Parts: sequence; structure tokens; C-alpha cells
Amino acid sequence: MFTGIVEELGEVAGVTATGGDSALVAVRGPLVTSDARHGDSIAVNGVCLTVVDVDGGVFTADVMGETLRRSALGALRTGAPVNLERAAALGSRLGGHLVQGHVDGVGEIVAREPAEQWETVRFRLPAELARYVVEKGSITVDGVSLTVAAVGADWFDVGLIPTTRQLTTLGAKGVGDPVNLEVDVLAKYVERLLGTPAPGGAR
Repeated sequence: MFTGIVEELGEVAGVTATGGDSALVAVRGPLVTSDARHGDSIAVNGVCLTVVDVDGGVFTADVMGETLRRSALGALRTGAPVNLERAAALGSRLGGHLVQGHVDGVGEIVAREPAEQWETVRFRLPAELARYVVEKGSITVDGVSLTVAAVGADWFDVGLIPTTRQLTTLGAKGVGDPVNLEVDVLAKYVERLLGTPAPGGAR
């Protein structure tokens, strides 16, 4: 479990295909590896990955085909910056919101509108995720916990403060860039408990 508060802006040190549709990803992150051990969880752009090995500030993780298909990790290349967060510790402050690190889909930046002290960014999201997004609700974008400022049929807006732009990948991404999205898990549980039909008649 994570909080969506990025601890470190890391860097992809290497991506190695391991056969089939899986890969071994190496990520450089001195802070998040300072106490990392085999089996620990670290979120990379919002995707919960399990540490396989740690060596000199670089950790490696296996990424299976399901993760590559449902997230934007498959597009990562050596040298790419990534948002990193270690798993939350019980008893620590919850600065963002409850984040599982289980990406629901890939969105896309469609507009950026700078203001004097912040920037409004609009994202397009898959239609099947739109029903979970509400104004003033929480959403995770590339591992960053954000508050929804406005929402439409297939888009939502967030406001980025200078700190978020400077300390995460969201500050440098441009229109057309893909992002990992995780909607608020509480909304999905409510839907399940109420038996609300999903599009297409499925429950």
C-alpha cells in the first residue's frame, strides 16, 4: 500500500527482455534503495513492483506481461525519469490517499494551461474508468496522488503546484504523453457492494 506522495525522482538504469512478454527493469534511486531488501515493494510511476535485487543504489524488479499491457511501463527506456515511492509504514502519516499500486489503465495528457502559481493539466482516460472519477475526489497519476478539479465524460483536470511539477515526472511531460492511472479503490468497492452494472451489462 502506498500514499501517492513521491519520495524520489529516479531513473531507469536498464530494461532487459526476459522471454515472452516479461522484462527485468533496473531503476536508480538512492533514497528508496537505502533500506530496500529483496521482496520489498516500490512503486515505479504508480506501479507496485517487487524488489529482486539491490546493488549500489539500483534495484531490479521483474515486470510481467499483464503489467506491461495495463500500464505505460512497457514504453520506458534507459535514462527515463520515474516517480518512486516505498510502501507506506503502519503508523506513518497518510499525506495523499490510499494507493494500491495496481494501475487501472493508461491515460494521456491532452492539455496544459499554465497559471501564475500553478498549472492546470487535462488528462484523457479510458471510458470504463470515467465513472470512478468525481470532482474533488482523489486519483493517482503516474504514482502521484492528485485531487480532481473538474471532470467530463472522458477527461479530468488537476492542478499542479510548483512542488509537484519540480519533484515528479508530471512537470516535464507534454501533450500526448501516456500516464498510469489508478482510480480510488473505495469507489470500486462501493460499486461492487451495490451491484451497480458496469457498461455492457456486466457486474
